[in-house]
Amino acid sequence: MAAPSTEDKQIFLSPEMTTRLGAIDIGSNSVRLMVVEVLRGGAYRILDEEREPTRLGRSVSAQGRLDDESIDRTVQALRTFKQIAAGYQVSALRTIATCAVREARNGPEFCRRVREEVGLEVEVIPGDREARLAFASVQHAFDLAGRNVIVADIGGGSTELVFATGGLVESIFSTPLGAVRLTEQFGLGETATPADLGRLRDEVAACLKKRTTRPLFAPHFLVGCGGTFTTLAELVMAGKKQVDVPVAGYKVSQAEVRHLLDRLAKMTLRARRGIAGMTPDRADIILAGLTIVDGLLTRFRVNTLLIHTRGVRDGLVREMIDEMLGASGGVAADAAHRDEAIERLAAACSGELEHGRQVARLAGRIHEQLAESLSLVPGDRTLLEIAARLQDVGYVINYDQHHKHSYHLIRNSRLPGIRAHDLEIVANVARYHRGALPKRKHENLAHVSTEDQRRVQRMAAILRLAGGLDRSRSQQVRDVVATVGAEGVVLDVVADEEPQVDIWGAERRTELFEKVFGLPVAIRWASARKDKAARKPAKPKK
Repeated sequence: MAAPSTEDKQIFLSPEMTTRLGAIDIGSNSVRLMVVEVLRGGAYRILDEEREPTRLGRSVSAQGRLDDESIDRTVQALRTFKQIAAGYQVSALRTIATCAVREARNGPEFCRRVREEVGLEVEVIPGDREARLAFASVQHAFDLAGRNVIVADIGGGSTELVFATGGLVESIFSTPLGAVRLTEQFGLGETATPADLGRLRDEVAACLKKRTTRPLFAPHFLVGCGGTFTTLAELVMAGKKQVDVPVAGYKVSQAEVRHLLDRLAKMTLRARRGIAGMTPDRADIILAGLTIVDGLLTRFRVNTLLIHTRGVRDGLVREMIDEMLGASGGVAADAAHRDEAIERLAAACSGELEHGRQVARLAGRIHEQLAESLSLVPGDRTLLEIAARLQDVGYVINYDQHHKHSYHLIRNSRLPGIRAHDLEIVANVARYHRGALPKRKHENLAHVSTEDQRRVQRMAAILRLAGGLDRSRSQQVRDVVATVGAEGVVLDVVADEEPQVDIWGAERRTELFEKVFGLPVAIRWASARKDKAARKPAKPKK
């Protein structure tokens, strides 16, 4: 569906009126609707929720396409959900589809049918976007400060994983481990033999080993999103006869997962449907779902599981609210919001705020003065300064290889006012503020075009020089005057006293600059008088 108009956003922000939003999630197992009313401060309250188990993804694994019966049921559910949302007079209704639709050969045909017959524009989101939405939901439900966590969103066709430390995303993985997919793949029908379950466990373990890495930190707990996890909690609670205990935030141990899995594996499908706590339409896929849960806990060496009752829809609603609030303040508000977010991220991760600000200021000055002479992209100065302020966020994981950790943390962050493409550039520039020189074979550079790789190299070259000019971490350098002459680039460093350590630091970081621009670099101390009399940048002689 088209984004809300500017007029809609103004209505949303009017204090005299309430705004209602709707979000639909088309999953491999079920279609879900959530209708909310937005409150002051960006919070919301749920007005209505609905779920219809359409099993849209049931034939995708075997046949590579959505079957007609499941499509019909899903289209009818969407038609009903749209009418429900209209009854609440929502100002915006967004519809997303996940694994089943994005993998199916006839996924585009399905989206076209929904658009023509129902009037909904379906946004098919990739696995990493699905993971981000789930994580955004978890962030609002749990205090993640000082915690290392794994967030797992198990769906019918896939499982998305987020590794996060202190509320910051370090890695994202998408795997083809889904409760519906595996149930079909291993023929888990009326009964499941020990051999079937053994093969299933082996497949889950092999897939996780192939598709994920172990986290760089020891996780405190795993947060589970999706119907498999909520059903797991309800079954454990029913077995303990726990009454009036909330599912949200409920803790489950791996021993409890395995005990429940062993118990359910000995039952027929009919018996599973009848046990306390079981959602009847989930009884046939619960064995596959719990096997995935057990595999996750084993793979990542986690014993404590926390249940999250929200997920992708909640993340989508919060994203809609953030977009509307962000649009209300215009360009100036966006820039201020962006700078506040950068400061928060740097403060939470590195503790090197003054150093980052100093390096950003010096890098910006060098870029500004050399832009014309070296044909630099003027708009890259802002990206360079952001990279400088965030270059050390990888400290939150550890000092060793922190520049690589910085890349992942920046790339997976949600910094307002920065497009995803620009954020990728920023992350790469920060990645190369130290360590090995940029190489095309590096996986992180493969995410950007050849021209953007060139931009990254040029910005990183300047960033290294600027970083060296605060090697003492004392912010002793007040300014730098950069000029280009017949003999190369000269940096006149302005400081009240000779900044020997900072000049030494910069001189050790000239290699990338000289390689990228093909010009030697000379660095010298300039007094305040020299600063005032500094020459304007000159174009290099041909």
